[in-house]
Amino acid sequence: MRRLSLSPRPDWQAQVERLGFAFHTIDGETYWDESVAYGFTLRQIEDDIEAPSAAIEELCFGFVERAIADEEILRRLAVPEVQWQLIRDSWQRGDRNLYGRLDFAYDGKGPAKLLEYNADTPTSLFEAAVVQWDWLEQAMAQGRLSRGCDQFNSLHERLVAAFGQLREPAPERMHFTCVDGSAEDKGTVDYLIDCATQAGIDARFTFIEEIGLLADGRFCDGASLPIETLFKLYPWEWLFREQYAGALAGSRCRFVEPPWKALVSSKGLLPYLWEMAPGHPNLLPAFFEGDPRSAELGASHVRKPLYSREGANVTLVEDGTVRDSDDGPYGAEGFVLQATAMLPNFDGNYPVLGSWLVASQPCGLGIREDATPITKNTSRFVPHFIEG
Repeated sequence: MRRLSLSPRPDWQAQVERLGFAFHTIDGETYWDESVAYGFTLRQIEDDIEAPSAAIEELCFGFVERAIADEEILRRLAVPEVQWQLIRDSWQRGDRNLYGRLDFAYDGKGPAKLLEYNADTPTSLFEAAVVQWDWLEQAMAQGRLSRGCDQFNSLHERLVAAFGQLREPAPERMHFTCVDGSAEDKGTVDYLIDCATQAGIDARFTFIEEIGLLADGRFCDGASLPIETLFKLYPWEWLFREQYAGALAGSRCRFVEPPWKALVSSKGLLPYLWEMAPGHPNLLPAFFEGDPRSAELGASHVRKPLYSREGANVTLVEDGTVRDSDDGPYGAEGFVLQATAMLPNFDGNYPVLGSWLVASQPCGLGIREDATPITKNTSRFVPHFIEG
């Protein structure tokens, strides 16, 4: 694994915009950064990223099976009791999931260590699936990388195929939603709409603020069209607090991601995975805050809310001193403490590796990089390649 400095394409903004990538610059700061790229060997990708991702996904399935039968776990994860049966039914029906992203700390040498699982509403998908692949093809064609390079990236093909599977036995119409006012969320949803359309689905978009409830208990879009299947770039823990939360179970709506994904999107998953597989080479010791066993972590650990986004309310403690932290609105449901796995430091840049899964199969890699050890919403996306 190496960090390589490269000259950006002189017209890189125009090149990414022709793909429909409109949020390459956020608040005047570069988000898509092709002045650097990370290179990996094929062995590193296959053995250190892909294989552990598949193994952890299997562990997560085991956890869901355990959690739906254990009320103590559901309470510990702060899942509202009124939604327990919705989640159980979703798992027992075998509701299909679409995608997720496992975030790893990895330096190219030791085992990759799981930091968290973005299982419900992960973003940076379009950049990982399309933008960095287009960059790779041009980098090889223009001689900035050797022509024998490759990329861990079959995301687009897998997404189209997964949407094809979602058509059965569901109706061919599918709604997509996100909050109004987020260019990143809308860009991600627009890309998924394109994938669904390629799979033959009649894809409709509606902002989540426009969704209402019909007299017969079904959800509808702003034009009062019933919603039969809904892809929501909106976290389950937020949806459970909405005024229509009580209508979820009786809505006859099929959700993507399915309700059972709420159980693995919480950072409360981390202590349970460690309990299920103590000493696993790709897991870090983790405990709920207040658990006496957390003393095993000593004076260095990371404190994380059960639910948070983009590093908000995360605190990195090193030898008893706060080294880095980020503010935010999260933490009311509680915190977990996780052993520290320091991100590699490349000249003051800290990369987090996002291992993408589609239909629970590892099939892509996206890298976010920051000048601090906590990855935030301002962190840059940088491309990667497999050495030829």
